[in-house]
Amino acid sequence: MSTQTTGLEFVVEARHDRASAEHIARVHAEPTFGAAFTDHMVRIEWDRDRGWHDARVTPYAPISLDPSASVFHYGQEIFEGMKAYRHEDGSVWTFRPELNAARFNRSAARLALPQLPEEVFLQSLREMVQADKAWVPEPGEGGENSLYLRPFMIATEPALGVRPSNSALYCIIASPVGPYFPTGLKPVSIWVSEDYVRAAPGGTGTAKCGGNYAASLAPMAEGLEQGCDQVVFLDAVERTWVEELGGMNLFFVYKDGTIVTPELTGTILEGVTRSSIIELARERGHTVVERRYALEEWKRDAESGDLAEVFACGTAAVITPVGTLVWRTGRVEVGDGGVGEVAAGLRQALLDIQYGRVEDTRGWLYRLA
Repeated sequence: MSTQTTGLEFVVEARHDRASAEHIARVHAEPTFGAAFTDHMVRIEWDRDRGWHDARVTPYAPISLDPSASVFHYGQEIFEGMKAYRHEDGSVWTFRPELNAARFNRSAARLALPQLPEEVFLQSLREMVQADKAWVPEPGEGGENSLYLRPFMIATEPALGVRPSNSALYCIIASPVGPYFPTGLKPVSIWVSEDYVRAAPGGTGTAKCGGNYAASLAPMAEGLEQGCDQVVFLDAVERTWVEELGGMNLFFVYKDGTIVTPELTGTILEGVTRSSIIELARERGHTVVERRYALEEWKRDAESGDLAEVFACGTAAVITPVGTLVWRTGRVEVGDGGVGEVAAGLRQALLDIQYGRVEDTRGWLYRLA
């Protein structure tokens, strides 16, 4: 079986030992983020002479690389995160994938990796889901089960010279996931990172690359030691302005309904969920302001009660309420410490679109199978 796209022929190598329906049902019954993977993966090779070639859907298996491959030594690696949602009629859709494709290529340009044409990116998602459609769970009782898709690209040239790799590998793997909050939506506590920064001007802050996440792990561990769930990073220059969490954008909701979110300064990842929330919030009558937002403003306005809600957003959790801000010398509660009405309403609105429970009037959904 093969399909054609932009000169690339996807060859599908069906797995002989596909997981049984019983095994898939067990995984769906107790999904853990990134713990179980589907039968297949997508692979497309690239080199400087031939460009993109050898597009395949293959059995999920380890990747064989030379120990001198550039990804191991110079961190040339990027990735995306998105979900496939099963609708009531059995069809499978994803959410605004053209934004992921565009961000993937911006990340590739920043990491000196080859750009993947949008139509190939979209076709690879379709090939992946059509091969493993049985792994896409029903929404479930909580209405939030999905198949998490992880497209990524690594530099593969076996060479220790410090320069862009002359070869690369693009892949997709997939994992069934359940609600991010299996015990229910609850506000999280946030630790302020005062010693570490996530990104600096001119760096890789706007790229979705592994190095950014690796840099967040030490401060995240520090936050966990302080009893917090997540860590928030400040700007690298003045150590004044709130940027983002380790992997989520932030929003601040005021008593008058105004919503503030840190502006994209070149050091903040432009989230697909962030863009969607801004549009939805404005349609729901909120004034949404993108500007620099100081840590001291967060502390002051939470203390006075002017700041009614804070929430973070990302693909995995959709929207996460923030209940407490903690730093070395103090802490402050946001609102009443519960789940805010604005956060809950926007979260439900997004989920309803993604799972096809309301009409998609914006053209945000893209059918995969």
